[in-house]
Amino acid sequence: MPSQLTAKGVDKLFRVPSNGRFRLKDRDTGWAGGDYFRDLSKDELKERAQAYLTENLSELAAAQHVLYATDRLSVLVVLQAMDAAGKDGTIKHVMSGVNPQGCQVFSFKKPSDEELDHTFLWRYTKALPERGRIGIFNRSYYEDVLVVRVHPQILEGQKLPKGKRGDKFWKQRFDDINQFERHLTRNGTVVVKFFLHLSKDEQRKRFMERLTNPEKHWKVSDADINERQYWDDYQHAFEETFRHTSTKWAPWYVIPADHKWVARVLVAGILTRTIRDLKLKMPTVTPEREKQLAAMRRQLGR
Repeated sequence: MPSQLTAKGVDKLFRVPSNGRFRLKDRDTGWAGGDYFRDLSKDELKERAQAYLTENLSELAAAQHVLYATDRLSVLVVLQAMDAAGKDGTIKHVMSGVNPQGCQVFSFKKPSDEELDHTFLWRYTKALPERGRIGIFNRSYYEDVLVVRVHPQILEGQKLPKGKRGDKFWKQRFDDINQFERHLTRNGTVVVKFFLHLSKDEQRKRFMERLTNPEKHWKVSDADINERQYWDDYQHAFEETFRHTSTKWAPWYVIPADHKWVARVLVAGILTRTIRDLKLKMPTVTPEREKQLAAMRRQLGR
């Protein structure tokens, strides 16, 4: 594994600091392993990344097995990105090797009337992973400081108390999210957040592929194309979000996404390390239970 992909290297390259000093434009969307992969062709890069991903998935499956067996902690994975950045593909490939019983995925669409009659965090609280499980949010409560911030008219449908909707309002939402995530971590849910960082040019290429390939027409909508005109607004909203909500207890990782396979390797590696760092061990039985098991073995041996 290249030195850049060690725990220290990953944190330096991809983790958003919790001190509020961060600029999204400083993060390279096309990072592909630095010098280690510099001379590889696109196909060679994909092949090398696939080899690392296979290795990571084996380690992830082992880590998830212990998480599920101990049934004490859970892991919440938050995935955010611009359209076409590869959220669905990342979920498909990164979680392909884990036990489906220990993993659950939720994709959040437009809120229902019932959900709008509660706070913006309510519908996400209902979908939190149970102890022992990995839960994945494909988009999340962060939509309420991203899409809603870019399109503030959405706030009119959220039935909020009257008041100004300026910087103070958004900082209060950031504070709500931070306190929500702190509550989760204090009660046994580990929170790790990934932003798949795609360039505008690469998004255009992927949209064109979807528009020209009949098998991918279903993956593109008018709204996807229309939202490109708000690109700069979204970049600002993401940057502000990371500055205010990347905390020591719930960090953000900005993952370069112009190369899909590289993004998947990084997500799998960081997720595996996050679970391993919990230092969980397989549960042991009490002496009394061991006597019961011995009795059952004797019964089966008759």
